Amino acid sequence: MIKDRIIAYVLIALFLLVSVSLVAQQRFPKPEFETGYEQPDTTTPEPRSLPFEYMDVFILAAILGLSAWFALKSRSRQGILFTSIFTLAYFGFYREGCVCSIGSIQNMSLSLADPGYAASVPVILFFVLPLLFTLFFGRIFCASACPLGVIQDLIIVKPISIPVWIQKILGLFPFIYLGLAVLYASTGTDFIICRFDPFIGIFRLSGEFHMIVIGISFLLIGMFVGRPYCRFVCPYGALLNVVSRFSQKHLSIFASKCIQCKLCTTSCPFDAIDAPSNEKEELNSGANIRRFIIFAVLVPLWIAIGAYIVSEAHFFLAKAHNTVYLADLLVSNPELMNDSENIDIKTFMSSGKTINDLIAEAKLIQSQFYTGSWWLGGFIGLVIGLMLANQFVFRKRKDFEPNKGECFSCARCIDYCPVQK
Repeated sequence: MIKDRIIAYVLIALFLLVSVSLVAQQRFPKPEFETGYEQPDTTTPEPRSLPFEYMDVFILAAILGLSAWFALKSRSRQGILFTSIFTLAYFGFYREGCVCSIGSIQNMSLSLADPGYAASVPVILFFVLPLLFTLFFGRIFCASACPLGVIQDLIIVKPISIPVWIQKILGLFPFIYLGLAVLYASTGTDFIICRFDPFIGIFRLSGEFHMIVIGISFLLIGMFVGRPYCRFVCPYGALLNVVSRFSQKHLSIFASKCIQCKLCTTSCPFDAIDAPSNEKEELNSGANIRRFIIFAVLVPLWIAIGAYIVSEAHFFLAKAHNTVYLADLLVSNPELMNDSENIDIKTFMSSGKTINDLIAEAKLIQSQFYTGSWWLGGFIGLVIGLMLANQFVFRKRKDFEPNKGECFSCARCIDYCPVQK
């Protein structure tokens, strides 16, 4: 394991050096003007032609296929490790984290909500392919096909175990983040997943200072808490968590019979190994059934409570939209109409619209947020209700098994397992 980690660190360092040199080079020479003009640095990747976009799709599918093979057939942690390094180099530093499956959630949401917007076929495939592979083979996308996950996976030094109750509470946030991302994308407000991606600044070696600081902070935390972004923030990870629970095949720790050595539990930095059930759990299973029925009956109540609470906050949520924010600002402060330094007000004044037109547009957007907030609140209530009911579901296990929802299929446990094929 130490040898693998050293190899990973050396290769990452080499890729970083190559990336810096590539960024330093201009694809086209700077224009020469006598006015002292300086060409600004771009903050987003240059658009690619359609054949290159399909090439990215092909590479993603190939990585997913290799990851499935290494995790389920050859049972090779080293294979997954080297595949991960390629992913980090290509989709991370070379493609600068774009297009990514995580951000494609927003493109899909906007496509469904706005008839005037259509996601491209490559974006749709980036969204669908990892879900399909997860449905058949578990979270192999997280294992070595996602640059955001890989960069965290490779810097784990001495992971610590987090109390289960803290993991459960923090595990709610990815679903809330998912709901907010869909709401803001479908209303045309913002792509918040891309805006607040903590690793984009690292991949592009540029960006807003505070986001780079957040990205570095995630990596520093990730040295001791395995994949903090993947486990407690990533909205696409929330989808994969659910889909993976229905996977037809999944990574198994041992090749034949488990000898109960517990080495797999110490090797997993994500607390994703479920221990065998004990006699006490089996005796309490009857009481748990009654509790599960009670909490399952309460799920509709949680949905109603969540929908009502979030809908009451729809006006606050809608202020993230530029039109709503500007209308509220000008209605509250009419004297700002003459503010010649505010770029938003100048743009509005030059559009030829009246303040009444702006208010009418803002009200329409607020009505969209009102409807969307009901759905968002209901979704959050559903997640909370199901999480509470799930605490009383008894699953009998004879051996140590990877949790199909939480396991990232990284194959560390396979390396540690003394049972060979």
